[in-house]
Amino acid sequence: MPQRTQRAVDRRVPRARALRRDATEAEKKLWQHLRQPPFKAHHFRRQATIGPYFADFATHRARIVIEVDGGQHSGSGSDEVRSRYLEANGYRVLRFWNNDVMANLSGVLSAIDAAINADSPPTPDPSPPQAGGGE
Repeated sequence: MPQRTQRAVDRRVPRARALRRDATEAEKKLWQHLRQPPFKAHHFRRQATIGPYFADFATHRARIVIEVDGGQHSGSGSDEVRSRYLEANGYRVLRFWNNDVMANLSGVLSAIDAAINADSPPTPDPSPPQAGGGE
């Protein structure tokens, strides 16, 4: 019987699980919307591991990372380093404050939608009316 090779153990998994379990209220609220259409089609993941970092939310298909931050992140140099790393690896980083998610969720969702659709080709104009299309 052939031996199966064991998959390498990712030591980040327990930390990612703990971060998902201990999500902030703003993260929980945003996650409820990222799981629904139209965002569901982009397959967002919570606490996605990208290199040495955990992204609050990420869609690998659209190469977008969403960070939901509290006041402790204000002016954080480590957040800048993290953003540069993610951007160098082809991701766009969107940052929102917890209070923005809680008080202006529609604005946050609009910004996410705009980022997702920024690289999409424009929708074609409707077909022109056919000649002699009267009654």
